[in-house]
Amino acid sequence: MKIELCSFSGLKIHPGHGRTMVKADGKTFKFLSGKTQKAHDLKRNPRKITWTVLYRRKHKKGIEEDVAKKRTKRTQKFQRAVVGASLSDILAKRNQKPELRKAQRDQAIRAAKEAKKAAKPAAAKKPAAKDAKASKGQMKAAKTVQKSAPRVGGKR
Repeated sequence: MKIELCSFSGLKIHPGHGRTMVKADGKTFKFLSGKTQKAHDLKRNPRKITWTVLYRRKHKKGIEEDVAKKRTKRTQKFQRAVVGASLSDILAKRNQKPELRKAQRDQAIRAAKEAKKAAKPAAAKKPAAKDAKASKGQMKAAKTVQKSAPRVGGKR
């Protein structure tokens, strides 16, 4: 007692059932029913027909759930130093109290403003006479540059 497999659906064919089709080139096809033979004759793809074994394999239907799903790797968090500040500096700043951090920021802003005020009067006095001459020279030096030719063709 030999159990065959249907050439189209992949289902079992018990003795006394099904049909055998032999093509002119000698290939034999075993079909469970007229339904499977007709589908084969119409050149239907068994992977796209829901009741066939090939479809169920392709779409992972009816596989036993005993097999555990693959575990994905968890991404690990770690800290790196940034250019200009080492990791220890960053951690020390993070652990500071907000009041202390705000006081340091205000102090740095004040120092920057004072440095700017000190630099501004010295820089403004010396090149004041030269600025008028320099700006005239720059006006003359500016060249007119031709625009590039427009692009030919559409958006694609």
